[in-house]
Amino acid sequence: MTSLDKPTEETQAEDAPQHDARAVTEAALFEAFGGVRGMVETVLPGLLFVTIFTVNKDLHWSAIAALAVSVVLVVVRLAMRDTVKHAFSGVFGVAFGVVFAMMTGNAKDFYLPGMLYTLGLALAYIVTTLCGVPLIGLILGPVFKENLSWRTRNPGRKKAYAKASWAWGLILLAKCAILFPLYWWANTAQLGWVLVALKIPPFLLAVWLTWVFLAKAPAPIDVFAEMEAAEKAAEEKQTAAEAAGARHRREG
Repeated sequence: MTSLDKPTEETQAEDAPQHDARAVTEAALFEAFGGVRGMVETVLPGLLFVTIFTVNKDLHWSAIAALAVSVVLVVVRLAMRDTVKHAFSGVFGVAFGVVFAMMTGNAKDFYLPGMLYTLGLALAYIVTTLCGVPLIGLILGPVFKENLSWRTRNPGRKKAYAKASWAWGLILLAKCAILFPLYWWANTAQLGWVLVALKIPPFLLAVWLTWVFLAKAPAPIDVFAEMEAAEKAAEEKQTAAEAAGARHRREG
């Protein structure tokens, strides 16, 4: 390697902030969306339901198995003292599906609440972006410790959140465009296997696009650090004022 090929200190200094921003973005997305374990907890109940139903066509056993594995996942999380928000969301989603399917007697209705939720979420991403408050920014703002500072103080970051929210909304709408016709035309097993197959790839695509947009965006403004700095400055000012008052009294 020649001297021209070697990275200079200036180049390394320029690359370091970009690397840090990407690392922070990856960590935040992993925390917000649950990572590999969260994906497993999302897929497993539906996979178990469609597998059992494909074998024996028994709605009750399929529903009970799906709900049971969701509860087990929550218990495991609790036992490990880990965050349970992803597992709990899975339990509620499966429970709604089970109740709905039991009420109608139609096994396909096990999937309907989740499909309606996906459609509602897609519309939420699009509508909030059109209103200037992209949903992905509301989700990730607290994770990045910036809260809503990106709305007024960080226009580049707001633009990235808008792009990411558009990506999520359109990807989820495309998913709904596949699933809802199948709900009417396909049987339960066909719908179930397609739904399982569409659980992870669209999600990974949306997360990847979010990472691309945010990795190129300006760094988040750490409002928590700002508040701590302001409190510390106020305490130091108060301490200095008290010391000055005490000195003035001694001199007087």
